[in-house]
Amino acid sequence: MADASNGTGLREHVLVFSRFLRSPRTVGALTASSRALAAAMVSDLDLARACRVVELGPGTGALTGAIVDRLGPGTVFLAVDIEPAFVDAIQKRWPTVQCVCASAERLEALVADRGMYPVDHIVSGLPFVSLPPAMTLQILANVAQVLRPNGTFTTFQYLHAYQLPSAVGFRRRMSALLGGGPNVRLVVRNVPPALVLTWRQAAVAQA
Repeated sequence: MADASNGTGLREHVLVFSRFLRSPRTVGALTASSRALAAAMVSDLDLARACRVVELGPGTGALTGAIVDRLGPGTVFLAVDIEPAFVDAIQKRWPTVQCVCASAERLEALVADRGMYPVDHIVSGLPFVSLPPAMTLQILANVAQVLRPNGTFTTFQYLHAYQLPSAVGFRRRMSALLGGGPNVRLVVRNVPPALVLTWRQAAVAQA
């Protein structure tokens, strides 16, 4: 059963803030995502049937808890974070979750090593707008490589940063790789407000 705080309590906000101060480019947020944002990220995903799910950048587990609450028997769930403190927090709160300390740039290898090919759903809390461009491109290429046809990739962008060149460039690249644009939903009950973006892998991915 998920922790009552679901990764959004005071302890989690403090942990996120402390990690942001230490490494703002890889953490990218001042506070943990809200329950409303986490719920919006998973609301359209069918996780009750047996499937393969990957979370990139779980942080303190705001989204992890929402995923765990919806998992059905037979579903394989892998979480990947580069911050050891976040990995420790996830493993303590949800001992059954596979959470590895690694860069999402290694997603293809991590999936292959665990026999999870192809992945049905990937959800991401990574701060793509603030990551080095080369790192972002490598992660997106891995996402496109491991997703099955009609599999989904879901992430979010903060409303105030939605029109930044890096944010626009990210959406264009992801749309090109997966063969179509995202479904977009606004979540007001988050600080700051955010837009949830969900892409679906085309039958044949575009280069």
